[in-house]
Amino acid sequence: MALVVLFAGMVFSQSRTRELVRHDNVAIEVIAEGRGPLIVMLPSLGRDSEEFDPAAQRIAKAGFRVLRPQPRGFGRSTGPMDKLTLHELARDVAAVIEHENSGPAILAGHAFGHFVAKMTAVDFPKLVRGVILVGAAQKNPDPEVQRSVAIATDPSQPEAERLKHLKIVFFAPGNDARLWLTGFHANVRAAEIIARDATPQKEYYTAGSVPLLDIQGENDPYKPPSARNELVEEFGAKRVTVVRIPQAAHAIIVEQPNAVADAIVDWSRKL
Repeated sequence: MALVVLFAGMVFSQSRTRELVRHDNVAIEVIAEGRGPLIVMLPSLGRDSEEFDPAAQRIAKAGFRVLRPQPRGFGRSTGPMDKLTLHELARDVAAVIEHENSGPAILAGHAFGHFVAKMTAVDFPKLVRGVILVGAAQKNPDPEVQRSVAIATDPSQPEAERLKHLKIVFFAPGNDARLWLTGFHANVRAAEIIARDATPQKEYYTAGSVPLLDIQGENDPYKPPSARNELVEEFGAKRVTVVRIPQAAHAIIVEQPNAVADAIVDWSRKL
């Protein structure tokens, strides 16, 4: 009987819930699961965090509390969408951490999400104890890579053209790039591009002074071999850890969810 009760408690502790966190005139829907130290996962440009399910579940099972705030404009998340900067999006994340009331969090931002994670660490240093960059861009990206991203993420572009550029940037050879022909929310994407471009890089780039984990896909043109150690060179090996994951490009979180989750867990346990 004791084993049955214990198992039931474990299942309950891992159950996935949803709730709204409100601040000012903003409501953020949060997917939550697990118990333990807090990890907040932030999605990429124009996308939501539903596709993080496999990675989030694996991290939660490893003994962490995983929160996934949905971006403004998706699902039940609402708030002003025009003239945003990364500062407003960071405030949304801070409100979620404050609502959880369990101490500072580790933030894991995928692609665009890493900008928000860094900005949160700068604006709310008491709420962040580490930042994980998942498929982050190099400091000065190749303009052609930026162009490919713009086409691949734009639902108004022809499908064949989008697929070509999804294969160039987002998916390693052999991985199914068609997965991302859907799932981009045009209004969210537009608002996030404005927020990114309206915020000078110098305001968020350092991510304050917290430890950094840079998870890179070996096939990601946003992090070519020449840039794989640029954060270590700028901030030092004591602060920055780099993990390279094979058979992954810029969509690394969906290409290799288990490898990403394991890298997050291993690093987070050492903080």
